[in-house]
Amino acid sequence: MEIPTSSVMYSVYRPAAVLKITGEDAFSFLQGQFTQDLRPCAEGRSSAYGLWINQKGKVLADSFVLKRGVEWLVVSLFSPEVVIRERLESYIIADDVMIEGVTAQWSGLSVLGVGSAEVLAAAGAITPNEHAWVAAGGGVVSNGRRTAGQSWEWLYPLAGDSPVGLLRATGAQEISAGELERLRIGAGIPAVPRDIGPEDLPNEGGLERDAISYTKGCYLGQEVMARLKSMGQVRRRLLRVEGLGAVPADLPVPLFAAGKKLGELRSAVNVGEGFIGLAMISLLGMAGRSLLSFSPEGAANIVVKNEG
Repeated sequence: MEIPTSSVMYSVYRPAAVLKITGEDAFSFLQGQFTQDLRPCAEGRSSAYGLWINQKGKVLADSFVLKRGVEWLVVSLFSPEVVIRERLESYIIADDVMIEGVTAQWSGLSVLGVGSAEVLAAAGAITPNEHAWVAAGGGVVSNGRRTAGQSWEWLYPLAGDSPVGLLRATGAQEISAGELERLRIGAGIPAVPRDIGPEDLPNEGGLERDAISYTKGCYLGQEVMARLKSMGQVRRRLLRVEGLGAVPADLPVPLFAAGKKLGELRSAVNVGEGFIGLAMISLLGMAGRSLLSFSPEGAANIVVKNEG
């Protein structure tokens, strides 16, 4: 097999949450709590990306959910294990469900770029053009959310052999965590809860496209999601911005236009002499404007790149 590796990259990280869910009622319980439909995952040949929201539809955490043998794995890149675990345990009543936090036992590889599926196949992680999720060494693979192009997450047990050598053997190039973050922000992909959190609705971060099922049936917060879909509009939106100078030391920071606060910068990375970021911004306040500043009287040198 000829493997196009010139644009394939990988980065090593530690996931924020890995939980193992077992028990006779594991599937039905998760299906009634998660915003995405888990039925396609039941045979262990696909994963689902979705949200854990509250009764008001606000975003508490996100994760991938996939099945490995008789157990379900809940994996999040950014949402803490304790948040997901408490959210799930608070709704176990008479269900035969056991939740075990195993985050400390796992590490991860983000693999991305044109040809990444072929590289993963060569490294023993997946079958080309199929969703075969059990990887070499007891790991699992899911679709990723690092960039708008091809992106995968390869989770592997720390107790086993690291698959990094397998990737290097294919010619894939390692990138830093900072470069991975730049790709994510450049693609406008929110990190939960950094960019979209407990005060925000999924639609304000554009998550209704990838993380919400409107056909799966009932789950916690489903009525709110249905109302948002019928309304078709939100008053705030997570938007990409570009600015001059260094990234502020402590995020989030407020953003202003014409002396009024219109939102806040939530994620940002330095690029050249400036930065790119994701900001939650009032759409009504931005009407007719495209420039923001860090203070009421500051220079308006932050450009909103994708208003509306």
